Amino acid sequence: MSTVFIALQANEDTRPIIDAIVLDNPECTVNRQPAMVKIDAQGKLTVRRETIEEQLGRPFDLQELQVNLITLSGNVDEDEDSLTLCWNS
Repeated sequence: MSTVFIALQANEDTRPIIDAIVLDNPECTVNRQPAMVKIDAQGKLTVRRETIEEQLGRPFDLQELQVNLITLSGNVDEDEDSLTLCWNS
């Protein structure tokens, strides 16, 4: 299986988003750097709007990720409820 990842700026806005990603992807690896947080997963990584909203305590539009997104790796499958990174076979 290939690794996919998402890297976000390390700041107060992304802390609950990162927590939500880890909750939804317990097998992921979190690499915290001074200016960014990179989250790696084998095969697939899913970011769920509902889990982010629970962590933030407010409504969240997944397009808000773009503000703090540095880079990602994998094919993107996105709708208004989730963003999934994976490599197609």
